[in-house]
Amino acid sequence: MSDTGWAKAAWGMLYSPWQMGSAMVLFDGVGFDAELHLKLIEKLGVTTFCAPPTVYRVFAQMDLSSYNLSSVRHALGVGEPLNPEMIKVWYNATGGKIYDGYGQTETINIVANYPCMPVKPGSMGKPVPGVNVQVVDEKGDICAVDCIGSIAIELTEPLQPGMFEGYWQDDEATAMCFKNGWYYTGDNGSVDKDGYFWFVGRSDDMINSSGYRISPFEVESSLLEHPAVLESAVIGKLDEARGEVVKAFIILASNYQPSDELRRDIQAFMKKQTAPYKYPREIEFVESLPKTISGKIRRIELRQNS
Repeated sequence: MSDTGWAKAAWGMLYSPWQMGSAMVLFDGVGFDAELHLKLIEKLGVTTFCAPPTVYRVFAQMDLSSYNLSSVRHALGVGEPLNPEMIKVWYNATGGKIYDGYGQTETINIVANYPCMPVKPGSMGKPVPGVNVQVVDEKGDICAVDCIGSIAIELTEPLQPGMFEGYWQDDEATAMCFKNGWYYTGDNGSVDKDGYFWFVGRSDDMINSSGYRISPFEVESSLLEHPAVLESAVIGKLDEARGEVVKAFIILASNYQPSDELRRDIQAFMKKQTAPYKYPREIEFVESLPKTISGKIRRIELRQNS
């Protein structure tokens, strides 16, 4: 499921599958109809299904047992990090795991989970063959295991296949990300002892509260484990005492209504789920969240309006 204005439509929906001789399903509709898409999977016998986490979150609120999804042998998540809770729900409904990955318009896919290796829920996998992806610091040194740094690709001559050469007529932006022998993606992450990559957040989305560095994605994943939360977006809101405080925008699941009692319940739940300093001190219930055409949450827009 990909808007054709998104780079993923080219390297994920057209060229690669066609090279493998696959038949592609492209539904030309207006808006997203979850029930319709589940019925299309059933009717057309779709074998490989790829969608952004937003879609899987909607599916998680539905009774998937009423649809025949047995044809799906491989499912992928793309666009933004996939919350572990969604992988669990999909597995319980279909018996299959969702294989997450990572890439950019500037790079194509550079990290992925593969059928030949175990999936660690929440991890975006390991680098694709032939591409040296690392987590590095501002000096270009590779970070230690489990330490947060910048996700980067080694600069080679010629550049890695599919990688861009720079931003059009913007030497300053190019120089900011091409440095120290690496291309800095602008995303933060870490690598565990087994070589799996873990997404932490966009560099400009990280929250700094009382000296603590907090990943919005980590807080959002924990929020999804509360039954009242259908979807959420977390930002840092300016605060005189703490620098920033964690603020969550929450879309409620069906059968739940906004209330101060529910707000306190979610906060109490989060204090138990995460470190105390990570819980959202502010919660705003909303009907929708601003997103790009690829389904990514526009946190910058939420910050500007808070």
